[in-house]
Amino acid sequence: MTEALVDMADTLVDDYDVVDLTHRLASHCVDLLPVSAAGLMLIDERGDLRLLASSNEQARMLELFQLETDQRGPCLEAFHTGSPVLVDDLESNGRRWPAFAFEARRQGIRAVHALPLRLRDETVGALSLFSIEATSLSEDDQKLGQALADVATIGILQQRALARSETVIEQLQGALNSRVTIEQAKGVLAERGGIDVDAAFVLLRDYARDHRVRLSDLARTVGIDRSVAGDVLQRKSR
Repeated sequence: MTEALVDMADTLVDDYDVVDLTHRLASHCVDLLPVSAAGLMLIDERGDLRLLASSNEQARMLELFQLETDQRGPCLEAFHTGSPVLVDDLESNGRRWPAFAFEARRQGIRAVHALPLRLRDETVGALSLFSIEATSLSEDDQKLGQALADVATIGILQQRALARSETVIEQLQGALNSRVTIEQAKGVLAERGGIDVDAAFVLLRDYARDHRVRLSDLARTVGIDRSVAGDVLQRKSR
């Protein structure tokens, strides 16, 4: 837990990468909490939620389902209310979101817990935690999950990078646009390497960290430079 908090705090520098920060948040949640996957949404310039990070393809698809079908699932509810939404069993407690609960169960998810990304009165997104088993979050687990979410929120809203509210929206929009580039790079690597998109993202993320480059910058390069894509894919055999 300490290592995770230090790892995330270390990203809070002048030129930190919001996309990498939120992907680290998703990964740490899966490692430290009794959940199988995690996803994170942020508001765009119009105040609408958009997917920014996910720990795997399953989480990505469930988050997109809430957004693209306009079905208010737990993540959207946590964002709009600014309060945690804890559902330990979608089979018996998912009636508030029937379409989402059906789709989640179809994908093998039994429990969903959503935590707001909130600082004081400002909510900028929400963190979703998915489990393949019907399970509740203990009070300690909920506090840890919220602590990780709070660190990410502080990073997104840190004052030295955000002088005005317009700057908040501009930076968040840039991060959301970067996610599209990363999804495209994952597709390129998956196709060229004959691997699934989750494995492609791990290669992309690890290469960016090892070479100290922004994840979003590397993703753009992969999309236009086949040699860089090949370099990333060479890690597959290590």
